[in-house]
Amino acid sequence: MKMYEMGRLLAEPLLPPLYKQVRARLRKLIQTNFDSPRILDVGGRKSPYTIGLPALVTVMDLPRRSEIQQQLNLGVDDRIIEQIRHRRSNIENVVLGDMTCSGLPDEAFDLVVSVEVLEHVEEDERFVSEVWRVLKPGGMFLMTTPNGDWVENKNPDHKRHYKKKQLNQLLEKYFADVAVEYAIVGGSCRRLGLKSWSLSRPDTIALSMVGNVVNGFQSAHATVKNKATGTHHLFAVALKQ
Repeated sequence: MKMYEMGRLLAEPLLPPLYKQVRARLRKLIQTNFDSPRILDVGGRKSPYTIGLPALVTVMDLPRRSEIQQQLNLGVDDRIIEQIRHRRSNIENVVLGDMTCSGLPDEAFDLVVSVEVLEHVEEDERFVSEVWRVLKPGGMFLMTTPNGDWVENKNPDHKRHYKKKQLNQLLEKYFADVAVEYAIVGGSCRRLGLKSWSLSRPDTIALSMVGNVVNGFQSAHATVKNKATGTHHLFAVALKQ
């Protein structure tokens, strides 16, 4: 394991609960269903969600070309690709491309991960159909997206925010077994946890860590998955039978 991976694993308890929950669910899916799976991380950029997992990971993202991509830290360029390969020990490939027309082979992956990506995609149904195509039978799709039942869309690059029912209907067009839940409680602790970390502001780092720990406890409660109001994300897991 490389130094960067070790650092991320050590820092994990202090990072935002969305990150921790995605990681926990991925570990559980791998433990329960797969042995050294091949994972496609769509929109992974620096790919923090699949760091250190016992898997072969392919990162796929759009090339960084537009001003909005630059401003919002979206897409990848040659520098980011080199950084991904340098920092990670489980990277099998980095692919520049669009998941709506990926060109990837059929039934090539055991897991597809897409964290806060689908809301950026105009042709969302084509995206989901491509995920289904590249998954092996018995493969799983894990994704998150903003909770459209609660979160207003103010992001210039977001095409839509899905309500839970809408996301269910979209995924069920291709997957026979779909589970969609609400996740991550909002409020002051969540806002505090999302503040940027800067070595010049250790006080802000400390407050952000505290916010993430508290928000992690808030978001871990069993009732959160059914709470449409006050939650900021949707989690979905879909099985290809």
